[in-house]
Amino acid sequence: MKYHSIFLLLFFITTSLSANNNEYYQVREYLKKNNQEYIYKEFKQTVKDKAHALTKKNKRIKIVLVYPGNQISDYWRKSKVSFEKRLNELNIDYDLIEFFTKPAIEIKEQSKHLMEALKLEPDYLIFTLDTSKHKKFIERIISNKKIKLILQNITTPLKSWGEKQPFLYVGFDHYKGSKLLADYYIKETNKEGNYAVLYGSKGYVSFMRGNKFVDYVRNNSNLKLTDEYYTDLNKEKAKNATLDLLNRNSNIKFIYSCTTDITLGAIEALKEKKLLGKIEINGWGGGSSELEAIEKGELDITVMRMNDDNGVAMAEAIKLDILNQSYKVPTIYSGDFAIVKKGIKKEELEKLKNRAFRYTKDD
Repeated sequence: MKYHSIFLLLFFITTSLSANNNEYYQVREYLKKNNQEYIYKEFKQTVKDKAHALTKKNKRIKIVLVYPGNQISDYWRKSKVSFEKRLNELNIDYDLIEFFTKPAIEIKEQSKHLMEALKLEPDYLIFTLDTSKHKKFIERIISNKKIKLILQNITTPLKSWGEKQPFLYVGFDHYKGSKLLADYYIKETNKEGNYAVLYGSKGYVSFMRGNKFVDYVRNNSNLKLTDEYYTDLNKEKAKNATLDLLNRNSNIKFIYSCTTDITLGAIEALKEKKLLGKIEINGWGGGSSELEAIEKGELDITVMRMNDDNGVAMAEAIKLDILNQSYKVPTIYSGDFAIVKKGIKKEELEKLKNRAFRYTKDD
């Protein structure tokens, strides 16, 4: 099997996606409403199992991938690697065209290149949804029945799209991960004290990870939110925001961070102020840089995605579609999490790494 990759670099800015609890179906809510609970369970097992290769060569397919992957977090890069490795194991004949972008930069430039991507007439387009401009563009793609759309890093179908949903939503439920971190902080603080939040950019991810975290903590504790900052997922901005916070108010028990890049900036600020270990800080995602910080004792806790299942799910969904068995593909695939705390035993962490990075541990 032959394939090739075209690597393109784009830069764009995001704008706010109006997000509220009524706009989206939660995972279980959607599966139950659409009678997909059984196929979801079967598909999750397929993702966990070893690959079963196609016995008959498929007509070569074209896949276009547009990722906001130029950041410290290795989630997107590992997703791409695990996706390709599983496609190869499945003996799928394909071309992959890649557009890697920076998060939270110019949207007009992104839109222009997405239009270029559509001119390539892909069989599958893998994209994300975080802003209102994304939403409008996606609605145009959904209307094009020739292109199967995979939306990554979102697991909550939009109610406004009704029956016209993408081929697959794939990722790790932001709210579920944030709830795990919220439960940790609520217990750790005995439900009392002050805290601050560092968001990414204004949009879907910050809403699901940040605003929903704040709502949950408010409803389940007496913890008081004293400060909030938007950092555009920029490590330096996150560091400066944390320094500003600490200069004005160091009487906080923890800083809740929404992404890896933000976490690493906050750690630098806490080190500079000699408050690392005195004020808790979390990671979000459990990628390589976060796990390294856990092992160094710089990071208190993270919610670790079983990362490579994400890429595997996309490959398996495409395989089923090639076999004309798309009815076996649930609208949503939401991967598993594990909580990792400072002080975790080395052998336990290695087991988690082997599971989460089963295709990408050495990449």
